[in-house]
Amino acid sequence: MSVVEVRRDGQLATVTICRPEKLNALDPNVLGELRAAFEGLAHAATDPSSSEAPRAVILTGEGKAFIAGADISAMAEMSPARAKAFADGGHALGALLEGAPFPIIAAVNGFALGGGCEIALACDFIYASEKAKFGQPEVKLGVIPGFGGTQRLARRVGVGKARELVYTGDMIGAEEARAIGLVNAVFPADELMPKVLEAARKIASMGPLAVAAAKRVLLRGEDVPLPAANELEATAFASLFGSADQREGMKAFVEKRPATFKGA
Repeated sequence: MSVVEVRRDGQLATVTICRPEKLNALDPNVLGELRAAFEGLAHAATDPSSSEAPRAVILTGEGKAFIAGADISAMAEMSPARAKAFADGGHALGALLEGAPFPIIAAVNGFALGGGCEIALACDFIYASEKAKFGQPEVKLGVIPGFGGTQRLARRVGVGKARELVYTGDMIGAEEARAIGLVNAVFPADELMPKVLEAARKIASMGPLAVAAAKRVLLRGEDVPLPAANELEATAFASLFGSADQREGMKAFVEKRPATFKGA
């Protein structure tokens, strides 16, 4: 029985982990289903003629957790080789989220601990419920983050704060997560999904080629010197000229009307 649900609404998609009895904990099966869901959405996004090619995707969890972490019962007896394969699966999912040709918003409704925090960090940005909790508590289990947490957390909040959170295993609330830059915005629980949908719809109304190019440049520019990153930007900027979307966007601006982008 599938534990990952994909709902489509025109050019928006919502991916929900439906394992509330386990607080949406990650095991190899859940990782595999998430990869399959996002691979399918990425494939659909390559068809610009489709009226349902996804332009923005929301990732969330059912119940009181986003993802409470990895399934400890599934990990407890892993050999080093199986643990490496599990970590590789988590890294593959993170790379898929980062490399997707559309923005992904993590709607963190509750616990985002361990692997859950790591998956949220691989999304483009995070909106959180006031009830959300974040943390990398792996040291309490005698291990360390294995799905990119030591690296993405440091890039998001700075090395000093990442060291503190990883070494202590402390859990922090949504407002503190916002204050350190881990979370973009915090909302009352009943307003979270409406706010996330509002942001997703706004993104979906923009030029999809431009948004995808901006995502690529932001990601690739993180780890190269500024002159090389600026050259990536200039090349991507120039590549969009001559597209139907560029012509439509600029024509619509001059004509003072909303643009109708086709993704071509």
